[in-house]
Amino acid sequence: MPIVLSGSTGVTGAPLQRGTAVASTSGTSIDFTGFPSWVSRVTLMFNGVSTNGTSDVIVQLGVNAGFTTSGYVGSAMTVVGGASPGSTALTSGFLIRLGGAATASAVRQGTVVLTLISGNTWSGVVNIGLSDAVYMAIASGTILLPDVLTRVRITTVGGANTFDAGSINYIYE
Repeated sequence: MPIVLSGSTGVTGAPLQRGTAVASTSGTSIDFTGFPSWVSRVTLMFNGVSTNGTSDVIVQLGVNAGFTTSGYVGSAMTVVGGASPGSTALTSGFLIRLGGAATASAVRQGTVVLTLISGNTWSGVVNIGLSDAVYMAIASGTILLPDVLTRVRITTVGGANTFDAGSINYIYE
């Protein structure tokens, strides 16, 4: 039986806030900034995102002083239809690992969910599939930020590939 909360329960909270979709059609990174200090969850939504190269896409969290590029722990995996999965450890961000499918034609669809655990420790879960091949990128891990989260960056490993298609949006609460 579902639980229904009425207005008299005293439950309060901020409603989901939606950003404006950003075209991922140029540049080597896409930054979302200005998250309020109370944010506890950010969901990134990928719609037809591709790059001009073969580097995997990575999501990095940041504070007012800049982006955190090390200290991520966890694992990323590629699941390919009918083949053994490949995996790697997280180090410099929440990795959208495509392994052999990380080509200039790879078209990414799906979500990355970032959730505050406590203090400044964040958990990240990647669930991205390709629309042009039978590949699935999944990852899970954590990062301890030096301060309150204020920004999120989507870039590629090494930061040299340019985004050339699609869009990315976010919601937060």
